[in-house]
Amino acid sequence: MHTWSAPAKLNLFLHITGRRPDGYHLLQTVFQFLDYADQLTFNITDNGKVMQMTPLSGVDEGDDLTVRAAILLQAETKTEKGVEIYLNKSIPVGAGLGGGSSDAATTLLVLNELWGANLERARLVELALQLGADVPVFVAGHAAWAEGVGEILTPIEPEERWYAVMVPPVQVSTQRVFEELGLTAYGPPSKIRDFHAGRVRNDLEAVVRRCYPDVDRALQWLAQFGEARMTGSGACVYLPVKDHGEGAQIVERRPEWLEGFVARGVNRHPLSGMQHERSVGV
Repeated sequence: MHTWSAPAKLNLFLHITGRRPDGYHLLQTVFQFLDYADQLTFNITDNGKVMQMTPLSGVDEGDDLTVRAAILLQAETKTEKGVEIYLNKSIPVGAGLGGGSSDAATTLLVLNELWGANLERARLVELALQLGADVPVFVAGHAAWAEGVGEILTPIEPEERWYAVMVPPVQVSTQRVFEELGLTAYGPPSKIRDFHAGRVRNDLEAVVRRCYPDVDRALQWLAQFGEARMTGSGACVYLPVKDHGEGAQIVERRPEWLEGFVARGVNRHPLSGMQHERSVGV
């Protein structure tokens, strides 16, 4: 058995630009990966069963994104092989860091190889969208300017900065946030040059701060060190810092109720060159 990484992500901004007839909101964002990751181990079997061996508390196996990803790939490829999935969870749940989506993407990428399916990455991206709007960027494997519901991806090269990331003691419901948003007039679309010029924001921040006081408290605390931001629909907030040392000093000063870590933004997924990558043996 081998272990494979499923990295976290940050949304470096988030604009809501409209709403589709089916209720899904249209957005613009930039996704960048972090060198902070869950770890997944896969034991291939011949019994056709997909089994999550380390289930998450409160998550039914049928709702587990790694299980759903494996079953989806089984159906696509008609394979008779199965898998036992072991998840070592580091990315906080419900934190806006894309942990579940990343786990699903790593499952698709790795099982595509270990099962000998050999689907093209473009097809894996199409399958990923069936699992969630954030999953395709992890499968595509590159930091991206994203539009639509998050699935229209243009590779981009944001600066690979260090970040202090703070984790408030709350899980944010994305569904609740969008229900509370209640937008009837949406902002005009931005351009990539607006992002590079810093003319961006997170349109969900105000409603999340109102609905989740712990996120508001975390942003207020982190803002004393610089321009604190919220990733995605929260709950995590982050601050660009000059190096790991500065980030570590900030994390060490956090109040007792707030967790945190330091990570570097990276523009390529650790499995982006899957056919050339070696996994970490265990």
